[in-house]
Amino acid sequence: MSDNLKLPQLAPRASDSHKGDYGRALLIGGSRGMAGAIALSGMAALRTGAGLVKLAVPDTSLETVARFEPSYMTLSLPCDDDGRIRLIARETLAESLASATALACGPGMGRSHDLDELVAWLYCTVKQPMVFDADALNALAGQQEVLDKPGGPRIFTPHPGEFARLLAVEKVETEDRGKLAREFALRTGGVVLVKGHETAITDGRQLAYNTTGNPGMATGGCGDVLTGVITALLCQRFSPFDAAHLGAHVHGEAGNYAAAEVGMIGMIARDLLRRLPRALRASHESEIPF
Repeated sequence: MSDNLKLPQLAPRASDSHKGDYGRALLIGGSRGMAGAIALSGMAALRTGAGLVKLAVPDTSLETVARFEPSYMTLSLPCDDDGRIRLIARETLAESLASATALACGPGMGRSHDLDELVAWLYCTVKQPMVFDADALNALAGQQEVLDKPGGPRIFTPHPGEFARLLAVEKVETEDRGKLAREFALRTGGVVLVKGHETAITDGRQLAYNTTGNPGMATGGCGDVLTGVITALLCQRFSPFDAAHLGAHVHGEAGNYAAAEVGMIGMIARDLLRRLPRALRASHESEIPF
């Protein structure tokens, strides 16, 4: 059962506000052949209202990522021969980490020993709210001792397979998702969002199930969009639970608008990006119409 929780709402923007009021998002990921994943996250963060968005990516992927969208910034990180971020990227990241309001890590990142160490370092040292998704979750799953040492607020966004790996079990049954997610959230002090039909969101005390979305969203890249949406809401000072709760709702609504217009079969993640503003507007009626 879900707790009876009211959906969080975005406040209307002040007429004298500026981009600095809506936060700096830093998203870390990408690798050769998977540059699109982190680009989707970055575009979603922009479409969800983050004031400034920067994507930290391997230097071999920088130009590819930059071509997707002129509205975000990019940061080149040292990479290995396979186009994956190296551990020494910690030095390059230092200034951007310090100035970020909220962060995300994982989309398109790939796997390597260096990346395992980098993800663990980020998890244990970054003080700001941070979303861990995709291969960042797999890196953490292989380092169970790290999970008990978060450096700040953490949001985990696994699909069922990734969630099972985080729990070090073979499979998570659908009927057990809520219970196990609550236990994991209490263990880590974080927020867990287990993706799928009626996505479960919990901080260990509150539990919500998201009912927006449709099977057309079962396609590559849609999870990367969700990562960007939640990161942008963190930038706008939502609590980690509220950012995950509202983010799942808005993400699903964008998918519903896309399904209504282009159909579920053949829908792609970019279709969600184009409909995020409409979904955001529908989620808070207090926005001033122009």
